Amino acid sequence: MKYLRFMVGEETLQGVTDGIGYVKEIRGYIGGDYQLTGRQLPLEEITKYLPPSVPTKIIAVGRNYRAHAEEMGEEIPTEPFLFLKAPSALIGHRENIVYPVESSRVDYEAELGLVISRKGRHIPPDEADSFILGCCCFNDITARDFQQKEHQWIRAKSFDTFAPCGPWVDLSVQPFDLEIQMYRNGSLVQNSRTRDFIFPIPELVSFISRYMTLYPGDIIATGTPSGVGPVETGDLLSVRIQGIGELQNRVIREG
Repeated sequence: MKYLRFMVGEETLQGVTDGIGYVKEIRGYIGGDYQLTGRQLPLEEITKYLPPSVPTKIIAVGRNYRAHAEEMGEEIPTEPFLFLKAPSALIGHRENIVYPVESSRVDYEAELGLVISRKGRHIPPDEADSFILGCCCFNDITARDFQQKEHQWIRAKSFDTFAPCGPWVDLSVQPFDLEIQMYRNGSLVQNSRTRDFIFPIPELVSFISRYMTLYPGDIIATGTPSGVGPVETGDLLSVRIQGIGELQNRVIREG
């Protein structure tokens, strides 16, 4: 089952779907008590996909694939390397990524996103699964020129529209060995599997929760495989993750 937030006309709704055909409207919190309203809508009637989560923070993991660390000329980390993206950077499926005038190099980065289901701190690795609502496709858009000239990455990672996420949260997929791909204008440019993580998901959730409280809706972007590269105005970027679905976003020039 997949959970999504969306709009039909001026209505903001939430629902569940199998990803084919129809979405069933729900009320309440998907991670707790919720009810089906009885209203069912064809997916093609959705006028806008919203980010499937409203996080207090987006925690991203750098260099979590050995091949990506090597292609960036970085050492293999001995513990998870963390940074933050501003929640204001979030956009949904089929929304446009805006190439900012301030940057001369913007890159795509396909990632598996984890959405947190309940508040947690100091979470043991063997309990991490109970704090994960589900998984989604995530694109860690990066102003590479800003990243390369600064020691901290908040500007490089947090321009508006630099966190495409969606199209939904899959509530049942097992995330430990999924194919993850990025297509740029239909051409495959990233291709790996989540089993190639340096730090597996239970370890990531536990490690992050040592330093900050995780809240329902928070997103953990688990790292990108090798093959990152620049985007151009007009590009169509597609993150495809086995068992979850496809996140598509077009690149437009600011202004």
